[in-house]
Amino acid sequence: MENEQKIEELLTRGVEEVIDKENLKKKLRSGKKLRVKLGIDPTSPNLHLGRAIPLLKLKDFQDAGHKVVFIIGDFTGVIGDTSDKESERPMLDAKIVKQNMKTYVEQAGRILNIKKCEIHYNSKWLKKLGYGEIGKQADKFSLSEFIARENIKKRLEEGKRISLRELLYPLMQGYDSVAVKADVEIGGTDQRFNLLAGRELQRAYGQESQDIIMNPLIEGLDGRKMSSSWGNTVNLLDNPQNMFGKIMSLKDEFIIKYFILCTRISLNEIEEIRKINPRDQKAKLAQELVKIYHGEKQAKKALEEFDKVFKNKELPSDMPVFSTDKKEYFMLDLLCDTKMVGSKNEAKRLVEAGAVDVDNTTEKDWKKPVEIKEGMIIKVGSRKFVKIKIK
Repeated sequence: MENEQKIEELLTRGVEEVIDKENLKKKLRSGKKLRVKLGIDPTSPNLHLGRAIPLLKLKDFQDAGHKVVFIIGDFTGVIGDTSDKESERPMLDAKIVKQNMKTYVEQAGRILNIKKCEIHYNSKWLKKLGYGEIGKQADKFSLSEFIARENIKKRLEEGKRISLRELLYPLMQGYDSVAVKADVEIGGTDQRFNLLAGRELQRAYGQESQDIIMNPLIEGLDGRKMSSSWGNTVNLLDNPQNMFGKIMSLKDEFIIKYFILCTRISLNEIEEIRKINPRDQKAKLAQELVKIYHGEKQAKKALEEFDKVFKNKELPSDMPVFSTDKKEYFMLDLLCDTKMVGSKNEAKRLVEAGAVDVDNTTEKDWKKPVEIKEGMIIKVGSRKFVKIKIK
């Protein structure tokens, strides 16, 4: 019975759909060691909590004794997947992809036991394929199947361009499953067509079709789907204080969803957490996530620091220092040079919104020069601070 409960949780927690569920249950009951695959394209240098959902599911399988096959899409990352995009994703420069993936194994290792993983880069086999092989693969799918996908159909209706390159991406992801002989593939619900392509191609190459586990997508800090391109992410490499602060800014309606998908706190404990107020729920969630990615000591420190700044209205223990020999600074230049903002337009918008304080005084005139003093504190929003040091 205990084994059945473990299988049930493996196939339900953080899971939107399973294909073929009964077949996968049968394999799990048999005690067979399965090859469980996840591929991630390095389109950004950072893995975020949305990416952590399938990684946590991989860990569930790893903890159950199965072999994790982690594929870094150094080839598919260049080509670009538009499964979740409303417009054509441009091809990436191979150098950018190479730079992006530098710490992917280390980041995944914050969740998985990397020493027990099988790690591949899909350029190893995809670069070798020629027109003959790609033609045989493409013959297994019809154009109507591809354009029936919701986002592709929408783009066609809106008259947006769809490149032939985009039609090839599902073949590449599907062939990854052939190359590693996957028994199970994990991916988001937006990957459904690509995941099914793996089943079809495995059959074409004489392999047994993989089963599929699709995880739900998660909302970012602004309520839209978490995406690096939208800048609404909580990244696995965020420092403890920043990660804690981001979670404390999360919309209340997403708290329990984050507990279920992004942590492995027991479902019974999560039901108890539902009963407390949202502010305390978020503090528990923030502590748990910092603990997962930075350890218990840092989680405790992040909570203390958050309370110090936001509850007690004190200055942070640690803040960046900006050195200058100027006696006067234009506000927009000061905010840009201290790296508090990414552009003068952003600086102007924040000043006009009253989000910029200079030594506890809110400044709303972005044209006004700032007199520079030793030790003065610049604050942007609720979480960004910098101390000025005169050279």
